[in-house]
Amino acid sequence: MRKIVFEDISIFVVKHIFHLRFRTAQLSRDSRIMNKIITRMLFHKDGTYFIPNNNSVSNIKTETIDINQNFELPKEIVFPSDILKQMIKKANHIVIMNKCLCRRSSNCEDYPIDLGCIFMGNATKQISRKHCREVTAEEAIEHVDKCNEAGLIHIMGRNKIDNIWMHVSPGDELLTVCNCCPCCCLWRVYPNLSDNIQNNFYKLPGVSVYCENDDCVLCQKCIDVCYANAISITDNKIVIDEDICVGCGQCSNNCPVKAIHLDYNKENVQSVFDKLDSLVNIEN
Repeated sequence: MRKIVFEDISIFVVKHIFHLRFRTAQLSRDSRIMNKIITRMLFHKDGTYFIPNNNSVSNIKTETIDINQNFELPKEIVFPSDILKQMIKKANHIVIMNKCLCRRSSNCEDYPIDLGCIFMGNATKQISRKHCREVTAEEAIEHVDKCNEAGLIHIMGRNKIDNIWMHVSPGDELLTVCNCCPCCCLWRVYPNLSDNIQNNFYKLPGVSVYCENDDCVLCQKCIDVCYANAISITDNKIVIDEDICVGCGQCSNNCPVKAIHLDYNKENVQSVFDKLDSLVNIEN
């Protein structure tokens, strides 16, 4: 009989309560007391970036970006996922989970369950190797490319929930990279979360999204997959509220007629690295 580890218990529990995630998130918006409790228990000191899938990007500025950083960067960062790849190159410890907890808990049939999260930092040494594998930077980057090919987006940052379900610490030594589908991801609860929790989720600088309504067939697929409820229909036209949009790219990635476009003007790339470094130390 295989030894039971903490993650086994967490996976069992999550699978049976995962359907309650929207209701739980809504409590943070409906009740001040519950908001304080949920924020403290699950989101304390968090900070997370939405990083769109490469295939969802329509237009990119390709000028060289000067970045003053104490690790080597290429002369150009072309796609948003290149920021993620540079964090991988910087990390001293990297593991990839054998399965995606969200898709596993939802019995997803549309996206690969075996494309699990990437975790970086010294705290990864506490994760049971029963559920993950240690990898090199090259192997982790290859995993990112596979996730892009599968149509997944990335959500990268400090995430206390992962410290809890895997029972690892400290929180500032674990960087999470979720590889998310439009149907099963935990962070579909984003619109249900309170404003103060939402403030810990960041749109990547330089990302903008718009719809070419002349090409749109009003299938409403973009509305279904939007992580932020930022898309609506007004006068038979798709309207994207840029103030609400988190730039996840699910809409442009899943539009069947490519009417929705995501532009990436590589602005303030340094600020993303600075923010992540302030949240997590992955170089120990």
